[in-house]
Amino acid sequence: MLTKRIIPCLDVKDGKVVKGTNFINLRDAGDAVELAERYYHEGADELIFLDITATEEKRKTLLSLVESVAKVIRIPFTVGGGISKVEDIEVLLKAGADKVSLNSAIVHNPNLIVEASKHFGSQAIVAAIDVKKTSNSFTVYISGGKVETDLEGFDWCKKVEQLGAGEILLTSMDSDGTKNGFNIEFLKPLVESVNIPVIASGGAGTMEHFYNAFNETNVDACLAASLFHFNELKIADLKKYLLSKNINVRL
Repeated sequence: MLTKRIIPCLDVKDGKVVKGTNFINLRDAGDAVELAERYYHEGADELIFLDITATEEKRKTLLSLVESVAKVIRIPFTVGGGISKVEDIEVLLKAGADKVSLNSAIVHNPNLIVEASKHFGSQAIVAAIDVKKTSNSFTVYISGGKVETDLEGFDWCKKVEQLGAGEILLTSMDSDGTKNGFNIEFLKPLVESVNIPVIASGGAGTMEHFYNAFNETNVDACLAASLFHFNELKIADLKKYLLSKNINVRL
């Protein structure tokens, strides 16, 4: 049985880690390199670094910061933000990233997934998808949650798999930062409809929320940010709890 993963996320703006609620009201959460090193030593399975304003500001990811983070950790490291072509991915992988997270760029140019997976392997390509409930369906948003698309959430998740993405990072905008629990309503049918790993993001507030996500939806990983940044929950304590509930995690 594959072990379930616990992944802290560093949302970076102007070189600092920030965290908000429902993608707004950002507040400072600390230094990216210091937090990355701390999570590595606390037992994080992977780390995700998202330069959340790179796309909106039409610039590349903060490369020097990526290099600095890569130097202090020895776990898989995913980087996203401002990636628009294969050359951008190559630069980030050379800087120390193991995987890249693609969001807005693949909505504008779905063929980027095809090109990237051919060049670097599907295991290096994470499709980051932000969804929000609208009437009776889930709609995909881009540009840091600011721009609504005409894509339906489940359809787009299936499409990115077909195009060659190796993993889906699914963020529920409705749950983001609320600490009310992961979006089981979307995650459960999603995991049943795709054959690539799914990372659940948005809504973690308690240990039980992680257990519920793993137990009820069979996601491969759960991501959290503020819960870890502000020391509300220790990764080691969370993993011990999950093991006690028969969820297979790596200590």
